[in-house]
Amino acid sequence: MKGRTMAKRDEFYPAWHEEQPPAGSFRSILKWGDPNEYKHPNRKLYRLMKERFKLDDDWFKEKRHMGLGHVPDSAPCRLAPEHLAALSAIVGAGNAHVDTYNRLRVGYGKTMVDLMRLRLGIIENIPDLVLWPRNRDDLRAIVDYCDGHAIPLYVYGGGSSVSRGVEAVRGGVSLDMRVHLKRVLAFDERNHTITVEAGMSGPELERLLRDAPNALQASRPYTAGHLPQSFEYSAVGGWTVTRGAGQNSTYYGKIEDIVLSQDYVCPRGVDIRTQDFPAAANGPDVDQIMMGSEGCFGVLYAVTLKLKNYLPANTRRFSFIFRDWESAKDACRDIMQGEFGFPSVFRLSDPEESDVALKLYGVDGTPLDTFMRLRGYAKGERCLMLGTADGEAGFSAHVKRMVKRIARKHGAMYTTGLVERSWEHGRFRDPYMREDLQDYGIMIDTLECSVNWSNLERVHTGVRAYCHSRPDTICMTHMSHFYPQGCNLYFIFIAKMDSLDEYLAYQRGVLDSIQEHGASMSHHHGIGKAFAPWLEGDVGPEIMDLFKALKRHFDPKGILNPGGTLGLDLEDAQKRFMKKR
Repeated sequence: MKGRTMAKRDEFYPAWHEEQPPAGSFRSILKWGDPNEYKHPNRKLYRLMKERFKLDDDWFKEKRHMGLGHVPDSAPCRLAPEHLAALSAIVGAGNAHVDTYNRLRVGYGKTMVDLMRLRLGIIENIPDLVLWPRNRDDLRAIVDYCDGHAIPLYVYGGGSSVSRGVEAVRGGVSLDMRVHLKRVLAFDERNHTITVEAGMSGPELERLLRDAPNALQASRPYTAGHLPQSFEYSAVGGWTVTRGAGQNSTYYGKIEDIVLSQDYVCPRGVDIRTQDFPAAANGPDVDQIMMGSEGCFGVLYAVTLKLKNYLPANTRRFSFIFRDWESAKDACRDIMQGEFGFPSVFRLSDPEESDVALKLYGVDGTPLDTFMRLRGYAKGERCLMLGTADGEAGFSAHVKRMVKRIARKHGAMYTTGLVERSWEHGRFRDPYMREDLQDYGIMIDTLECSVNWSNLERVHTGVRAYCHSRPDTICMTHMSHFYPQGCNLYFIFIAKMDSLDEYLAYQRGVLDSIQEHGASMSHHHGIGKAFAPWLEGDVGPEIMDLFKALKRHFDPKGILNPGGTLGLDLEDAQKRFMKKR
């Protein structure tokens, strides 16, 4: 069976679910990725969970809340018949859907709140109608009609939102962009740019670019360099409107560094098309205003992206073990402030995550593990750094050489590029484990935030203290998406928890702690409706007033993604303001 590892013949190992979800089931919506793909916790991680959660093998002999039931076609459509007819006529036969399954499929993303509700069969906050627009003319007609009749309008891209950004709180219409709007509109090799529709998936974009000599009649392969954790099931439009970041962003930049121009369809008959100059001084940057708007200012139709040469033969991989968190953090700061160039993938795991990672990568318990401990790299203290250098051959070799020099200066032991290769091999498959764990009432979720070097430890210590205030909870943390001024802190918490109310209370506490300790509420996940109550406490009332003024300009009737997104229409009682330390 896939995912099984060799072990003693009499050692129990759970019978993880490996059947394709039934068609039309809740599980077919909650399941991550390919319906035939799975990634199971290995035996070492299984033992760790039993130990930390005080469980025995019997707990893992019965699955809970599998979500295998069929989605009932029971949610009434509240749109008037004349609106259904008019909107369906715009997109043509086969592109308008009112059945509950299709509406639920685009109403939920992939946050733990969504997955728990699907397992429990909870159907709420779904659109009344799902449309598959075929082209920009369809978008223009749909936006005009909804604006004219005050019908709420939501947008669904790749479906990997973890901020409740796609949830149709007020019903209305949801646009599924990935069905038709996934074409290449222009490719300019001289300018190193490509223009694609917003529904273009990450894998398809990279396939086209890496095969550019054949697919685009180019002289060489290219890459956009944007590879988020959700890469396989994300779309260019979602990257853009949430200000996303890929795992190689330390070198390639976040999406706002990669986007050159955008094309939005807005209410009031307005089109916003920005120019594709490499830079300009024509007043405030409209591209930066529109990115991060999360579908509240307009519907993104197309994006022009900057390209880089695809040079996989030049990639240099590295990994190091540090004796402690302090020396590892100092090394990361020195690397980012060294002015010799930046790594591409760059990650530093804290001691708790490092111990789990070394179990996942098969290092724990091996002769290498024994050697590390004999050299003073102790469990519970040591920290794992891994990464790559990309670009021109001489550049990538120099970056790796300098990273190695600085790491050794801070007492690190070089552990080759094999650890990074192991991480890279499974980099997009980790989300598959969530189904396995949830089948047995174990929750795994993430929250992330942006910090600078001076408040990094305050945030790391404070947030982890809250996460561990719940007994028997794992809180793994790593630094990623680095800058000379700071980094992203990414918290992964695992707990025996299958109560939706308990989860929501716990998530609120983590978010309170992030804000209380002075971090930004999001580095790359966006804000959506889940994190919106904390946004004004983060950016301040004056900036929130500016956001609301932009909303009134672009969308005076408030039809675009209403119901809390970006906090634009929240009541004061719904907001949370934590006093920052």
